[in-house]
Formats: sequence, C-alpha cells, structure tokens
Amino acid sequence: MLYDKDIREPLFDFLEMTCGTIRILEEKTMGKARADILMVTGEGLYGIEIKSDADTYTRLKKQVRYYDQYCDYCYAAVGTRHALHIGEHIPSHWGIITVDEEDHQPDFYILRRPAKNPRDTLKKKLSLLWRPELVHLLQKNKLPAYKQKSKKFVNEALLKKVPAEILHRQILEELFERDYTLIEEEIRQYKQKKGG
Repeated sequence: MLYDKDIREPLFDFLEMTCGTIRILEEKTMGKARADILMVTGEGLYGIEIKSDADTYTRLKKQVRYYDQYCDYCYAAVGTRHALHIGEHIPSHWGIITVDEEDHQPDFYILRRPAKNPRDTLKKKLSLLWRPELVHLLQKNKLPAYKQKSKKFVNEALLKKVPAEILHRQILEELFERDYTLIEEEIRQYKQKKGG
C-alpha cells in the first residue's frame, strides 16, 4: 500500500515531466483548508489533493470548496482503492491522477484532465501573496506604495486598478518566483520601514 509520503516526491517528478516548467508549493493554507500541493505554471494555479489508499473522504468536501475558490485547475491524485469512486466525490471539472504500485514504486496515470474551474476568484488568489510580493506588484503597475494601508486595502487597489488578465499573470509570476530563503528578511525589512 502506498502512503502520502510514498506518492508525494515521485508525483512532483511526474508533474514536471507532464507539464513542463512548474513550481511546487506544498502544504499551503487556503481559507480554512490546507492544499497538499499548489502547482504554478504559466497558464494557471493548480490545486492537487492527494488521497492515498490509506486516506478517507472525510474532509474532502470542505477541501474541494476551498480549492475551488483559489485554483484555476484542480486534480485529485488517488491510490488504486479510490480510483473507481473518486469521481463521485469531486466536481466534474476536477482532473484525476491515479497512482498504482509497480515494482514497489508509484506509477501515475492521468485518468481525467481538469477543465477550467468556474468558481475561482482573483481576489482569493491575490490573498496567497505575501506583503513584499504585493509591494512588488504595486511597483510593477506604477501604483502608490500604500505603506500605511492594510493588506486588504492593497489587494482591493490592485483588483480595481489592474486588468484581471494582467493581474492573474502577475500573481502566477510572483508565486513562481517565490523565494522562501529571502522572504523572512524581506518581511523584516518591510516592517522596519513601515515602523520607521
């Protein structure tokens, strides 16, 4: 039986082979749920929920609701035990990746490709960005710095003043370029400037 830990790393390799240049963000909080995997590509933000053979559908309904608010496309990556029934538990626009065990290794197959999610919102996607990334978007779009304003105010300003198609692409670029090694220092410097 394959568990989440057996599936995750090989799934990253499979996604890279299948989708080309990607960026993987793991265990990202979206609303009141946590995405197993967010995959950033040039065309969109993909949410991927892993259900190994050891997992149940207990939290899936809630997870689906949040994935659908944030992601352009969604996949359920499921073990053999779930392959026949997962379609009953996810919307029709979700894709399905099956995971079989072959020679003690995971073997992946795209059973159903995802369609564009009709429920996602740009506002929710924008909320995934950190403050320094939002500052970068303000600079990129030649907007005021809004240094004393809340993150919510900045998000609303970007949504109001930047065309949706451009803002969507820029959000993807920010997530793709996210550098976890630098972000703590950037946030510290931002807070210092704001306070000073």
